[in-house]
Amino acid sequence: MYKIAVAGTGYVGLVAGVCFAEVGHQVTCVDIDKKKVEIMKSGISPIYEEGLEELMQKNNAAGRIDYTTDYQSAYKDADAIFIGVGTPEQPDGSANLSFIATVARQIAESVVKDCLVVVKSTVPVGTNDKVEQFIKDFLINDVKVEVASNPEFLAQGSAVHDTLHAERIIIGTESKQAEHLLMKIYEPFHLPIVSVSRRSAEMIKYASNDFLALKISYMNDIANLCELVGADIQDVAKGMSFDERIGSKFLNAGIGFGGSCFPKDTKALEYIARQNGYELKTVKAAIGVNNEQKTMLYKKASKRLITFNGLKVAVLGLTFKPGTDDLREAASLENVPLLLEQGANIFAYDPVGAENFAKVHPEGRGGRGSITYVSNIEHALEGANVCFIFTEWGEVKAVTPEKYKALMRTPLVYDGRNIYRVDKMQEAGVEYHSIGRKSTIREVLKESKNLELQNS
Repeated sequence: MYKIAVAGTGYVGLVAGVCFAEVGHQVTCVDIDKKKVEIMKSGISPIYEEGLEELMQKNNAAGRIDYTTDYQSAYKDADAIFIGVGTPEQPDGSANLSFIATVARQIAESVVKDCLVVVKSTVPVGTNDKVEQFIKDFLINDVKVEVASNPEFLAQGSAVHDTLHAERIIIGTESKQAEHLLMKIYEPFHLPIVSVSRRSAEMIKYASNDFLALKISYMNDIANLCELVGADIQDVAKGMSFDERIGSKFLNAGIGFGGSCFPKDTKALEYIARQNGYELKTVKAAIGVNNEQKTMLYKKASKRLITFNGLKVAVLGLTFKPGTDDLREAASLENVPLLLEQGANIFAYDPVGAENFAKVHPEGRGGRGSITYVSNIEHALEGANVCFIFTEWGEVKAVTPEKYKALMRTPLVYDGRNIYRVDKMQEAGVEYHSIGRKSTIREVLKESKNLELQNS
């Protein structure tokens, strides 16, 4: 087993560190936030991620993992140092590499023996070459430091499972020694390893994420057309899914993708292409479709209602997806401000994300409207004039169509995740609007009648 240091304790770094400890390595996780370090030492996870806290407590007790702000002691004699700090998006779409640079310099000034630095953060192609040179420029001791690329492919909400049961592990190295060490580190995982060059590994990460983003935006584009021609996107997706060339995943239409990866990575790859004199037309289109899709429900509701002013608006789901408290690029962040500016009185429910959302939109008045955070869905729906569903939490999916009818003053539901069957909502007496499907059977019949009249 190896002595491993991990820089950064966000979704990438903390999950990687805990999973390395779980397979038997000795791990030290480094973070600059003293309060956060103390919380982790006590076995409490600073992020909401299924199964993570249990593994933290297990490996804390076993003495296989520790947390510190003292990077010098963590890095000085580590066999491998994994960098998992953020690379946030800049206004022009490029990745901010300042956190990577800070850690690289700290490593250079701390290591006292040969080691391998492994970049797990998502970085532009060629970044690892620069990181290796940067470390060499600032080395204090006469040691050999190599840099490898090892991009992560975890999904928030299933990050622990995705790490321990990955479909493949990508490693990018420039020497046999670096390749051998990384393979030995990952040997206890018993997973397929794809070994390529550093630059290829960097590109695999972007190409994979952007392909999935393209798939989502394509289905959303088709969904919008389905509404116009009277087709049902869920039927279309089901028919497509049987084609093994297409597959069944990432075919669900909705109000766009969010999170820390897809929005940032599509913009970053498009930026890289522009910097190299090339236009990635497909990725550019995916970004455009996604930006439009996020406010699709708001636009539909605005056509239906005279005003939101003074209306009670139930908002179910605030995070960008279920299973996480992450709000980055969430559809709620686009729609709630629009509703508040129009004077809506919002009652918002989310099982884990409300506290984070309140940091952005504090409870009380905002714009012309107000926002109240509630602990149960019934409170949000009771007496509501309209309901928006932004996240498909299990608690939201468990609400029956009849409950909307019984609790809401006006059973008017805009569902951005296509949770319900159109016919079941209609039978319950709910006016239901979703993505890529006809709002009610009556509208389908009306559309058909109009076509008959036009053709007669």
